[in-house]
Amino acid sequence: MSPTIFTIGAYRFFFNSREETRKHVHIQTPDGVAKFWIEPTIALADAHNLKPKLIKKLDELVREHEDEIRSAWQVHFNQ
Repeated sequence: MSPTIFTIGAYRFFFNSREETRKHVHIQTPDGVAKFWIEPTIALADAHNLKPKLIKKLDELVREHEDEIRSAWQVHFNQ
């Protein structure tokens, strides 16, 4: 199960329900996917088929929406 948290343009922010417990978010783009850790600090965990400029933009979006991502994590994972 991969519930969508929100979309921004062509970017889908989502969780994988059966994955590690450390807070993180995945972002699907038309070109590939990225994973960002939310804890202990926001950081790129992995990226596939994405150019550095897009990774930087996604990092900025994760930071702008950090509170929304954290809240969605708490609701989805009952924390």
